[in-house]
Amino acid sequence: MPALSTSLRQSMGDIDIYLFDQIARGRFDACRTVLDAGCGDGRNLVYLLGHGVSCYGIDRDPRAIERVRALAARLAPGLSPDQFVVGRLEALPWPDASMDAVICSAVLHFAEDAAQCLAQVSELWRVLVPGGLLFARLASTIGLEALRGVPAGQRVRLPDGSDRFVVDEALLLAWSAALGGELLDPIKTTNVQETRAMTTWCLRKPTTGVR
Repeated sequence: MPALSTSLRQSMGDIDIYLFDQIARGRFDACRTVLDAGCGDGRNLVYLLGHGVSCYGIDRDPRAIERVRALAARLAPGLSPDQFVVGRLEALPWPDASMDAVICSAVLHFAEDAAQCLAQVSELWRVLVPGGLLFARLASTIGLEALRGVPAGQRVRLPDGSDRFVVDEALLLAWSAALGGELLDPIKTTNVQETRAMTTWCLRKPTTGVR
């Protein structure tokens, strides 16, 4: 009998634990089309591909797209490889209101500045259907003593030595309001021993008066 961890990984892949939480709580139950924006090799799509969800992915790295296409061919051979493309989040190739959910895990903080990050968020929002779910995780200043007083909405050097575009609670709340979205959960942040902080942002697109 395989180890419990092995069985779980075979079913779920190396899924973001906070995305796992959203799936376990039923947030993806009605989703038939899901986009992973910045999909990498598809680690967050394994469970969805194996359970009949029509998955899409975009990444800047052609090698990553080759790997996620191979993953999809194995787990969901009925999907077209064209559903996984090389590209940038600022210019998604899919039409308006075409995705029931958008996953964007550990990607937005690679933006060069606020203008680029907002352009990316705007595209993610555009392709969501009314009532659709945006799940994002990105670097923030929340709870990091070393960055106390450092303005969000810019690239900064984190205590772990990496350079990231960072947000804070006020900025995410302002973006949520500007989009007209509904926060599905309070903004939650994981502080990794004062070296970095990752914030989870879950937003529902309104069903009326959508942008």
